Amino acid sequence: MNPFAADSIEAIYNGNSAIAAIQYSFLPSWISFLVDGSAAKAAGNTLINGVHERWSQLPEDQRPKLVVYGESLGSQSAEAAFDDLTDMRSQIDGALFVGPPNSNQLWRSIVDHRDPGSPEVLPVYEDGVAVRFASDLQTLEDQQGPWDEPRVLYLQHASDPVVWWGPGLLFERPNWLAEPPGADRSPSMRWYPIVTFAQVAADIMVGTSPPVGHGHNYEDLIPYGWAAVTSPEGWTFADTRRIADAVEQLNAWDE
Repeated sequence: MNPFAADSIEAIYNGNSAIAAIQYSFLPSWISFLVDGSAAKAAGNTLINGVHERWSQLPEDQRPKLVVYGESLGSQSAEAAFDDLTDMRSQIDGALFVGPPNSNQLWRSIVDHRDPGSPEVLPVYEDGVAVRFASDLQTLEDQQGPWDEPRVLYLQHASDPVVWWGPGLLFERPNWLAEPPGADRSPSMRWYPIVTFAQVAADIMVGTSPPVGHGHNYEDLIPYGWAAVTSPEGWTFADTRRIADAVEQLNAWDE
């Protein structure tokens, strides 16, 4: 489990929280992503449905907020517990998904049905009323208009190979390479049959190596993502900044 994600939500709620997690495979994450996605889906479905069943047994006025987090293949695992976006929002109080794989079915459906004119690398879906996408703090803060609860947020970098790699790269140029490049993708990148597929697949193995804010490294943005999805009444941006700094220092000490 990413300590930035766990520490951030616990700090935002001052420890008045509980986290349920499950190990979906004994394999390293990037290997599971390539060869064992079905195990992750099964694990997520079992975990979330089990927690939701126990949560539903509580009196309505005593139920805590139920929020879902998934990172990388974990986001695919979490998505698997729901039929679609409507089903997800009817059962939980918010969701934060980080670095979603290109094979995520719910993510893929939302991206494919994005509002006309919005890019695949940073889509807008139904004016951002229910679900939003962000690549950094600026793109998260710049989105205006109503964002109804329960909120769903996807964090994804233009340079994250986990988000953009898939079998479709073999023989067809994807939209994200036909569009103007995202903020941290090299404009010189071109699509070549088979070659680009292999290139991005190789990048997956070192996806967390780039500096924070690039590739598959979202540590700087996770506290802000959590605050955007769910935060206590009266919460401010300054509160989130304070938590983000504290979580960064805490994990620096752990290293």
